[in-house]
Amino acid sequence: MKWFQLPLGPMQTNCYILTNKQKECLIFDPGEEAGKLKNFISEKSLTPKAILLTHAHFDHIGALDDIRKEYDIQAYIHEKEADWLIDPNLNGSKLFMPDKPLRLNPAENIVKGNQTLTVKGFEFELLETPGHSPGSVSYYFKDLGAVFSGDALFKGSIGRTDLPGGNHKQLIKSIQTQLLTLPHSTTVLSGHGPATAIRDEKRENPFLA
Repeated sequence: MKWFQLPLGPMQTNCYILTNKQKECLIFDPGEEAGKLKNFISEKSLTPKAILLTHAHFDHIGALDDIRKEYDIQAYIHEKEADWLIDPNLNGSKLFMPDKPLRLNPAENIVKGNQTLTVKGFEFELLETPGHSPGSVSYYFKDLGAVFSGDALFKGSIGRTDLPGGNHKQLIKSIQTQLLTLPHSTTVLSGHGPATAIRDEKRENPFLA
């Protein structure tokens, strides 16, 4: 498997594309700029199979409906944010982009609990990592040695917790029990900014001292 990072939209939210040998792919957090994402998929001759959302804040879901329609694929989201896609008050778009509130279609698949999932041939561990938002999740691919952490853990930082449903204490606990327990060499693919590694965050992240 191989991953690609595409920062999208004014907040440069990282959308990730994970591919296999058959050039099938999963899409993580299509936040904005659907055209740019489609062009990338076309240039690489990829076949999208599903969309995995780390959480439902507006900057992570802006291109969701466009991409679902284009490739006739389904989205996955945690049960605690199942209603966020359709409610601009919950997904934050009414506050941060009042001229373009997001009222999207519901996700076709609802997930919950730490578990092993297989989606269209891709196997991974679903890790509940709430704190940045109530339904934040991370996706750990053991064979890839990488975890898609959304806005839970960043290089040298952590997700903000001042938005509705945020909880600093809960986020720290999520990071410590769900992410820092992964192998030290695990690559952390965050919702914003560069990739990092579990070992580096354990040693250097000032929020986790």
